[in-house]
Amino acid sequence: MSATTDSAARGGTRGARTLLRVKRPGRLAAEAVALLIAVAVAFPLYWMVLSAFKPAGEIQSTDPRPWTLAPSLDSFRRVFEQQDFGRYFLNSLLVAGTVVIASALIAFLAATAVTRFRFKFRTTLLIMFLVAQMVPVEALTIPLFFLMRDFGQLNTLGSLILPHLAFSLPFAIWMLRGFVKAVPEALEEAAYIDGASRTRFLWQILFPLVFPGLVATSVFSFITTWNDFLFAKSFIISDTSQSTLPMALLVFFKPDENDWGGIMAASTVMTIPVLVFFVLVQRRLVSGLGGAVKD
Repeated sequence: MSATTDSAARGGTRGARTLLRVKRPGRLAAEAVALLIAVAVAFPLYWMVLSAFKPAGEIQSTDPRPWTLAPSLDSFRRVFEQQDFGRYFLNSLLVAGTVVIASALIAFLAATAVTRFRFKFRTTLLIMFLVAQMVPVEALTIPLFFLMRDFGQLNTLGSLILPHLAFSLPFAIWMLRGFVKAVPEALEEAAYIDGASRTRFLWQILFPLVFPGLVATSVFSFITTWNDFLFAKSFIISDTSQSTLPMALLVFFKPDENDWGGIMAASTVMTIPVLVFFVLVQRRLVSGLGGAVKD
C-alpha cells in the first residue's frame, strides 16, 4: 500500500511539473507583454520628469537623448517663482478635496437608498445614471456656463466644484451599488435584532464594509477634478485668484517660443499630489477594484 501511494505521489508530482512546463511559455509571454505595456505607459512620465531637469540647451536640441548629464533646477525655479502659483495649488487642493469628500458621502447614501429600498422609478433612476455617463463633457460646457452665470457662480471655485460633483456622482453611485448589494441583508437584520438603529448600522457597519469602493471612486473623482482644464478655462474668466493649477501652465505657453522646461516642471509638480494620493490609498484601492464583501 505504501509503495503504491509513493508511486502515485511521484506520478502526481511529475504531472504537475509537466503542467508547469506547458504553462510556462504562455506565462512568460504574458509577463513580457505586461512589461512592455508598463514601459509604454511609464515612458511619457519619465520623459516629462527628465525634461523638467534638463537644461534649456538640451531641451531645445535637435538630437534629444533619454538622459542628461547636467541636471538643472532652473525650470522648477521658474515655476515656483511664478506669481500666485501657491494660490493656484491651494485652489486645486480645495476643489479636488471638496469634490472627493462630497461625492463619496452623497454616493454612499444614494447607493444605499437605491439598493436597500424599493420605490417608484428606481430602475429608471439607475438607467439615468448610466445615460449621464454617456454625455460628453464638451457638449455640456456652454449650457453649464450659462447656468453658472445665472446663479452668479462665475469666477468662483463653486463653478468648478458643482460640475465635477455632478459628473462624478453617477459613476460613484453605480459602482458603490455593487458594494452595498454584496453586504448580506442577514447582517443588517442581525444588527437590528441586537438593537442597532438604522443610522448606527449605516455608519458603523455598512460604511466600513463599502469603504474600499469609496476609495476606488474617490480616485476617479480626484484625478478628473485635479486635472481639469476645460471648466477652469471656461468658468474662471477674469478673477485669476480663483484659478486652479492647470491654468498655471498657460503662463509658459508664449507666442514666440514655448518654455518647455517650465511646462514639464509644472506638470511634474502637478503629478506629485496624484502620486501621493495613490500611495495613501493603494491598499484600499486594490481591494476596492478587486471586489466587494462576500457572504
